[in-house]
Amino acid sequence: MESIIAYFENIPSSHRSLILVLGITFFWVLEGAVPLFKFKYRKWRHAVPNFFFTLTTIVINFALAFLLLNASDWAVDNGFGIINWLPEMPLWLYVLLGVLLLDLIGAYLAHYVEHKVKPLWMIHLVHHTDQEVDTTTANRHHPFESFIRFFFTLTGVFLVGTPIGIVMLYQSLSLVATQFTHANIRLPEKLDRALSWVLVSPDMHKVHHHYVLPYTDSNYGNIFSIWDRLFGTYMELDRETIVYGVDTFPDRQENASVAGLLKQPFHKYRRPTTVSVPGPDTPQS
Repeated sequence: MESIIAYFENIPSSHRSLILVLGITFFWVLEGAVPLFKFKYRKWRHAVPNFFFTLTTIVINFALAFLLLNASDWAVDNGFGIINWLPEMPLWLYVLLGVLLLDLIGAYLAHYVEHKVKPLWMIHLVHHTDQEVDTTTANRHHPFESFIRFFFTLTGVFLVGTPIGIVMLYQSLSLVATQFTHANIRLPEKLDRALSWVLVSPDMHKVHHHYVLPYTDSNYGNIFSIWDRLFGTYMELDRETIVYGVDTFPDRQENASVAGLLKQPFHKYRRPTTVSVPGPDTPQS
């Protein structure tokens, strides 16, 4: 564990880029072998706006990375943060708690707030209007959202008190996890369900991309599914019935255009339609 943390403390930018490229390449190939849905689209054309927003996300995060380093160094030097206030523990547990809490504050909480605050939802909308969700959708975030997400990550680093090695480890795990959960792949249902007890699985996250409420407002988790289960935001839906997108923003041309997506946050506020969810005692037709 010490060697892993030492590596991530000084991980070169080229290695972080390599993780991104290899992850997309691996899941891109896997999507062709075991697709969940057989989309009728030109995959490269669909990927163009998603890659554009992936690039803006990278640029913003690299430009602001010094703030993460400074916050992390200050917290460690001053013994500040949740994991630094706890009794001494084995390194593996220290790392696990750091990653868990960063996932809670930097990902789950950020995602939850984006769905509940109207202006933030309109920014986050860019991610949800993809009507063919695949691994390239993972980092389809409006530049404004990249700043919002960074703010929550920075807050997490400060409150949790994580050393920079754990921060970089978390961000690398987060990157691969989002590529995995957005990938258009069909895992065996039993395996997917078993994974979803601890980790966010592809089927679990696809529910979040269903085009109507309350499913859109569920399954906010990034790496760990325990936060959704703990806070009551976990939902299930038969993967064969999932329809991607947002029903109040159905324009396929705009949803596939970089210019259209950049302007989406400035549309009039519209939320997805809410549908009734059958309860356990609801008669089946």
